[in-house]
Amino acid sequence: MIYNVVLFFSSTVQQQYFQKYGRDQMIPVAANDVAFSMHAVLLTIITLFQIAIYERGVQKVSKISMAIVSVVWLAAAVCFFVALPNHSWLWLINFFNAIQVIMTLIKYIPQAIMNFRRKSTDGFSIGNILLDFLGGCTNYSQMIVQSIDQNSWVNFYGNIGKTLLSLVSVVFDLLFICQHYVLYPAKKAVISSKLSKDGGVEPLLKSSDHPESENV
Repeated sequence: MIYNVVLFFSSTVQQQYFQKYGRDQMIPVAANDVAFSMHAVLLTIITLFQIAIYERGVQKVSKISMAIVSVVWLAAAVCFFVALPNHSWLWLINFFNAIQVIMTLIKYIPQAIMNFRRKSTDGFSIGNILLDFLGGCTNYSQMIVQSIDQNSWVNFYGNIGKTLLSLVSVVFDLLFICQHYVLYPAKKAVISSKLSKDGGVEPLLKSSDHPESENV
């Protein structure tokens, strides 16, 4: 997010970019990239606000997550003070870009492992994955069209974070799609209208998994 916004609006960072890649090269950040980044930050803030105000039960942030967040913030602070004397802002936002890619990788891995261990994707929202996959494909399509139009492939290596971020998302989306539709297809729910022995009505939907694995 920081890379897109800073490179798009800061003339100082743009000058550093041109010095590195050449003044005849295009800036690999468009207005839609900035809008996408701001949209992601806004929804993340809303989600964090919901976590703070809604009932969470026994759920809590894991110690591993807290450790990762602490290390990332510490590394970001150290790199900021390293870049400050020489005003190496392009290098700094490239570092932040790398953090974004690593965080995305970490975000996807636990779900993939959980699906593998449960041998099921029951309760997992495949709709979001399909939308994410579509977004990743259209993102690459945009970059290819722009590169052909500008006769330069700096769109890919000039904003390597964006390229890797889309690649990570598409790869994991394909993995989740494979898990959901090929490896662990959902078993058909049993629909029954029979009365139970105590006079009540049996549930219309019965999970095909074990009770302890119903929550994802």
